[in-house]
Amino acid sequence: MAIIGAILGDISGSQYEFENMRPKDLDYKKCPLFTERCRFTDDTVMTLATKIAIIKKVSFERAYRDFARKYPYAGYGEMFDAWVKNPCKGAYRSFGNGSAMRCSYIGEFFDEEKEVIYFAKKSAECTHNHWEGIRGAVVTAMCVYMARKGASKAEIFEYAKEWYPKKDYKYSVEYSLNKIRSTYRWDVTCQGSVPVAIRCFLESEDYESFSRNAYSLPCDLDTVCAIGGGIAEEYYKGTGFDADNILSEYLDEYLYQIVKYGIEGNIE
Repeated sequence: MAIIGAILGDISGSQYEFENMRPKDLDYKKCPLFTERCRFTDDTVMTLATKIAIIKKVSFERAYRDFARKYPYAGYGEMFDAWVKNPCKGAYRSFGNGSAMRCSYIGEFFDEEKEVIYFAKKSAECTHNHWEGIRGAVVTAMCVYMARKGASKAEIFEYAKEWYPKKDYKYSVEYSLNKIRSTYRWDVTCQGSVPVAIRCFLESEDYESFSRNAYSLPCDLDTVCAIGGGIAEEYYKGTGFDADNILSEYLDEYLYQIVKYGIEGNIE
């Protein structure tokens, strides 16, 4: 399940979510991925809001507002938080990585490419209606979908390269991780997060090595791990971790039930 990969990525990455939280001498190859500093963040909350919107066939806008109000301290960006608090406020042209971190379930759930693209766009447009915000959601959901359907890494790379070519993007998926590490700076945009997350997946051997590739970068770690985690989980057909134990430890019962069964949610 892509959402498990995304949520475990969010939880793991939360301990170094912000630039000032990351030790300069972090041993990303050996450091523990799950510690007492970890927690779920807005990435998990919005990922599960997306699932509920699809299962219960309500608008993404409604689900996102309702879940954000239920979890007001999960760590939302300022513009999203203002949108939640003002029911009359429309989409605000964001190209932040929030549109990409919440859409893994779309690639997991739908069986047709056109559905994945359509619902990924819809999930982004209610808030992140800048083209880069929409692009981030579509590419993330499609990479999850492709991994789930058995696409090779070469095929996923070719797809992502069309959307993030090096002639146009500073952190293109075409660049190796070694190249990215030499230039990367903390970045919360879709264009600074999505291709990097995909590259971390492409150079991985399993879910854990994907996570450690992400740990090697001074990035918005919980979100990069959430974006790429869904792709990695689907491609490797699991995470290699005791996912149920991790979820039960870090999630509350409400969110845990949604992950497991999709039967909760505060939307009738």
